[in-house]
Amino acid sequence: MRVVAMILAGGAGTRLGVLSEQRAKPAVPFAGRFRIIDFTLSNCVNSGIYEVGVLTQYLPRSLNDHIGIGRPWDLDRSRGGVRLLQPYQGRGQQDWYGGTADAVLQNLDYLQERRADTVVILSGDHIYKMDFRPMLRLHEERRADLTVAVMNVAPEETSRFGIVLTDETGRVTQFLEKPKDAPSTLANMGVYIFNTNALTERMQALAPQHPDLDFGKHVIPSMVESHAIYTYPFDGYWVDVGTVEAYWQTSMELTSGESKLNLYDPGWVIHTKSEERPPAKIGPQGSAQDSLICNGCNVRGQVVRSVLSPGVHVSPGAVVRDSVIMNDCWLGPGSVVDRCIIDKEATVGAGTQLGWGDDLTTPNERFPDRFNTGPTMVGRGAHVPGYRKIGRNVVIEAGVDEDAFGAFGEVIPSGATVE
Repeated sequence: MRVVAMILAGGAGTRLGVLSEQRAKPAVPFAGRFRIIDFTLSNCVNSGIYEVGVLTQYLPRSLNDHIGIGRPWDLDRSRGGVRLLQPYQGRGQQDWYGGTADAVLQNLDYLQERRADTVVILSGDHIYKMDFRPMLRLHEERRADLTVAVMNVAPEETSRFGIVLTDETGRVTQFLEKPKDAPSTLANMGVYIFNTNALTERMQALAPQHPDLDFGKHVIPSMVESHAIYTYPFDGYWVDVGTVEAYWQTSMELTSGESKLNLYDPGWVIHTKSEERPPAKIGPQGSAQDSLICNGCNVRGQVVRSVLSPGVHVSPGAVVRDSVIMNDCWLGPGSVVDRCIIDKEATVGAGTQLGWGDDLTTPNERFPDRFNTGPTMVGRGAHVPGYRKIGRNVVIEAGVDEDAFGAFGEVIPSGATVE
């Protein structure tokens, strides 16, 4: 069996707001020193898969810079290794990727060059640890055309997933994409193993009618009656951090010790691109409790239940609670950051209370469906002035300077947007 992995990493991740404003969702930082895509890449190499294509489209520069030639994942190889596959214009049918399956279809030449008879299709925007080898063995033993990884989800969450129905052997009898009334709680994880010939035939047959060709909407449903599709049950840790609440909650679980995601397992290392930074320093007035503090941080205030990425400076008297602070942010003296997510290279002025008050329920006025659970968001490179009270579910856009706050005065109410 000759296996190639194709990682779908072109998603915009619009529900993450300012975090994905200047980068693709798989490139969003997570757990201090990682990017979301690190988990999928590490799963591949830890499973012995060293031929990996990464399909990018939306704002790919940050992702491209992070992956580079693949050295942190041992994918800088003369044979195999990682290949970044972006859409391009050509004399054929090449164009922007219309859907998940269309992205793979436009890169069939990559699969043909590698003479792959088995293709592992993965999403680059999920947090999970999974050994693909048992799933590959089962796929081969059953001589399946497609094997789909599935897991049980809560009944109230079934509308977010593709729902699978099977017979007693595990063969798929029905596939429903995000149904309102699901007859099952067995959910599609977005981890597929295809027989290359079956996949190629299906994509080419469906493409003329579906320019937005998608695995969940088109390819898999079309195979249920005519092809051998089996499930692979997975009971490990898997989460989609596609919303602000999910991202914040998953990060907080890491600080509490309640998370089932073990980042300290020497038998399953999550690899990433590392920067040369000095050790983290806790100053004479500083303290850190139930927190992840990365290298290069200088903590001279108090940090509680928070995640600090490399290079964060917490000034004397500053307090950080229940927050995620990304690389090279500066928090001024006496500032209070509570239940916030702050993107890279932002500054918070002295005495400012960011995430102020008890009003967690007033949604953001501009994006009420995305930001309505409390966390206040600060975009990359934003400059928040000193001595302000900034409420909950506030969105501060990337790159704004202090002049943008002039219309609000000293109090920015919950649900406001600063741009």
